[in-house]
Amino acid sequence: MAAVTTRNPPTLVDLLSCPECRGDLGEGDRRLTCQDCGLAYPIHDGIPVFVAAGATDHDELDHLAGGHGHEARSDVDTHKAAQATYFDREALAEFEIERPAGTPALYRFLLREKFRRAVQPLGRRLDGWTALTVCGGSGMDAEFLASAGASVISSDISLGAARRARERARRHGIAVMSIVADVEHLPFRDRSVDLVYVHDGLHHLASPEVGLEEMSRVARRAISVTEPARAALTNVAVMYGIARSREESGNLVARLDPAGVSRQLRRAGFSIVRAQRYAMYYHHQPGPVFALLSRAWLLPVVVAGWRAANVGLGRVGNKLAVIAVRPT
Repeated sequence: MAAVTTRNPPTLVDLLSCPECRGDLGEGDRRLTCQDCGLAYPIHDGIPVFVAAGATDHDELDHLAGGHGHEARSDVDTHKAAQATYFDREALAEFEIERPAGTPALYRFLLREKFRRAVQPLGRRLDGWTALTVCGGSGMDAEFLASAGASVISSDISLGAARRARERARRHGIAVMSIVADVEHLPFRDRSVDLVYVHDGLHHLASPEVGLEEMSRVARRAISVTEPARAALTNVAVMYGIARSREESGNLVARLDPAGVSRQLRRAGFSIVRAQRYAMYYHHQPGPVFALLSRAWLLPVVVAGWRAANVGLGRVGNKLAVIAVRPT
């Protein structure tokens, strides 16, 4: 594929292929159809969907909303419970669309620091790059990549997440395309996207290696992986119920090893430019402790302490960042 430039960026259909047979896709009325095997992929409200019907029902909001437990004992209670569930879900959706905006300063710092570690070896800017986020959720990392200059496609297996990512792009005026896709069967041509990026997505899979293999197939220039790492610190957190050993769906949380990720990427023809562990902990939704630690007089002390702790403890930390490039 020719070098991607900002003058002639490829269209989405130029990059896509059938996730089943890798055939070319033709555009039709509210669908994309494989020219080889004939499979048709619907377009829902402008969002192409490349997973089987029913698979899109998976949504991170269902996990986050779990445990609210609005118990109903009458028609009135049922109605109240339905209202409470609706507003809980709406509040969660709003949080996912906007985060980290509106959150405490420490929370914003940690999320942006994770992103910085994940792209810094690739340069300060990604102007002229195409980028694909896999397991992209509601588009937070897609927004970070777009702010760095990349033309971004946000993919997630959930149609709800894809819609939220599109709404985030609309609200914030960023150029992000949103699709529904399975990281284990990506609907992209070989080496069609400059950067393939994942943040806390592979550990949801029964076999993270399969997702990483697909990322390697699609990436033309680079891959960035930010995931939970296998660490003694995490084992202690699981023991005390701070971290989970299994997802709500029942899948074992497959925490990754930087050396293992690096080996697989090398076998796929990439050179490793960063493979590191570091320590970082935060709840998905920050609470009052984060608000306290974000006070103007305290935040610099907290950040300095976190940086100092990582000098000594980072090598056994609970997070990993692996960035690899394909030699030209």
